[in-house]
Amino acid sequence: VRVAKFDRGASAARSDPAAVGNVTKGKVRERSEAMAGVPETLQKKKQRNAAWKKTEVEAAAAARTHAKAMRGTILKRAAKYAEEYRNQEKELVELRREAKRNGGFYVEPEAKLLFVMRIRGINDLHPTTRKILQLLRLRQIHNGVFLRVNKATVNMLRKVEPYITYGYPNLKTVKELIYKRGYGKINKQRVPLKDNATIEGALGKCGIVCMEDLVHEIYTAGPHFKEANNFLWPFKLSSPLGGMTRKRNHYIEGGEAGNREDKINALVRRMN
Repeated sequence: VRVAKFDRGASAARSDPAAVGNVTKGKVRERSEAMAGVPETLQKKKQRNAAWKKTEVEAAAAARTHAKAMRGTILKRAAKYAEEYRNQEKELVELRREAKRNGGFYVEPEAKLLFVMRIRGINDLHPTTRKILQLLRLRQIHNGVFLRVNKATVNMLRKVEPYITYGYPNLKTVKELIYKRGYGKINKQRVPLKDNATIEGALGKCGIVCMEDLVHEIYTAGPHFKEANNFLWPFKLSSPLGGMTRKRNHYIEGGEAGNREDKINALVRRMN
């Protein structure tokens, strides 16, 4: 025989509707209070994210203010460099005309800058040749770098001449390469040069704060050429429009390898 247990409280609650309502409200209140208690780890995460967001907003505002302050300086430097380039061109024209009037010949000044590009792959490479190409940072075909003209550089280039082509770039070539194919090396990473802040952060200690400063330092082979050139990642050029002729032959024999002097500019136009 089953004996039913008698619960006076339950029977009273069933008999009194107000009591039933109070019990239900109490349970809902307890459940909401339990849900309102946020875990400590989540609270710390929200605080940390808020602090990070605040720092990012402050840094962005400071960067905008600094860029606005530097805008005038950058424009003045660009105008000064443009005037310098124009004066150099005028001086060369005057010297050529003077030599022609005197019945002589004007000897062009020796170039200070080289643009070197690799044109052959890795097959049948001597260890010495491989090492020199690594030192020149020409690890892939159609990679290009700027070099200062000196005795050590010329001797290295002669040893790897069948695998490279090089010449003397003009201002237009230097500008187009840096503006279109320019990447910087920051923390050993290849970073695109999308604003002047990237250049200033890496080369600001050398007085190079914008793209025009970088172009001027490379083109003139200035005192901080080494830092500026090491900052630039080797240029990755496309295959030349129209292809190449005979890469195994020297340029003076109708091929592609070796020194082509100012003719390097036309080749870069086809590959840039």
